[in-house]
Amino acid sequence: MAPMKLYGATMSWNVTRCAVALEEAGAEYEIVPINFATAEHKSPEHLARNPFGQVPALQDGDLYIWESRAICKYAARKCKPDLLKEGNLVESAMVDVWMEVEANQYTSALDPILFECLISPMLGGSTNQKVVEDNLEKLKKVLEVYEARLTKCKYLAGDFLSLADLNHVSATLCLFGTPHASVLDGYPHVKAWWSSLMERPSVQKVAALMKPSA
Repeated sequence: MAPMKLYGATMSWNVTRCAVALEEAGAEYEIVPINFATAEHKSPEHLARNPFGQVPALQDGDLYIWESRAICKYAARKCKPDLLKEGNLVESAMVDVWMEVEANQYTSALDPILFECLISPMLGGSTNQKVVEDNLEKLKKVLEVYEARLTKCKYLAGDFLSLADLNHVSATLCLFGTPHASVLDGYPHVKAWWSSLMERPSVQKVAALMKPSA
């Protein structure tokens, strides 16, 4: 069977979120670059993959999937279902909870920081420090909850690695490309959790992929 195709660029943490899941799941895949400078993401060919004209998009045979977290779930279900713990009602519920927390609490606070520090300067703009500071305060409140959780278990959903942990990797790697990575220093259990994720070959491979555009 042909490898899956992940359309996008490794400068996008939404794309590399998928790459971490695909790597950890042991999926066969290739990254197909999309050229934003030529508006390839708005081309008819790409709109057939993702009708919103965004990245990522995943092709697996005749199936097209968009939205990064849906792609991550698909990769886990197809290649490594244990990342979702769907055979255990309680464990799978906690995976679901912490995947929602990642999307709606952690990354929603982190996204504006990354945009202001990394993307805006690339587009010729300047960093809005008030936006950064406001969202750093939001992120710190989220990290307080994470710190409390990680005093009770090694990973977010329990004492097992899950997609809930892996979905944090790409945006957190980008945080280390900003002046604000030290925000994690005040949360020792969060730092230990992050260090354990960084030891994984899947994370190391994606971190290396992201370096040229960091």
